[in-house]
Amino acid sequence: MASPEAFDAISEVLFDSWSETVVIYENDKVSDPDSQTAFVYVEIVGDLLEQDTFGAPGQNEWVEDGAAYFHVMVPDGTGSREARAIAKRLSNLFREHPVGTMNFQRMSIGSGEPGRDFPNFFAMTLTIGFDRRDTTGS
Repeated sequence: MASPEAFDAISEVLFDSWSETVVIYENDKVSDPDSQTAFVYVEIVGDLLEQDTFGAPGQNEWVEDGAAYFHVMVPDGTGSREARAIAKRLSNLFREHPVGTMNFQRMSIGSGEPGRDFPNFFAMTLTIGFDRRDTTGS
């Protein structure tokens, strides 16, 4: 999983700028599992944490590469267009907007896969790749 810093940066953007749907993170409880309203299920994963510089101990830069998966869930049988539109609006929150030491550069709606069906919902996933840099001492 991603570092707490990466998780906090992404969740802060959503908390400050997103009110269109309910947002649920990994291992959160769904308040009303029978609801038939759109929501976004967010997973934030770190793929790699790697030292980028070599020098004095405690002063080296590290790079965390990862991705955030925004699973846009819309009621089953309502088509995929609204899910795609919600995913696009979510992507706009992160386009050309670094957050602290995080940069968001790679984005995909659908990730080359068709949407998936879940009980009572259809999921269209927005994937946003990120990198985050910090030093050993921070």
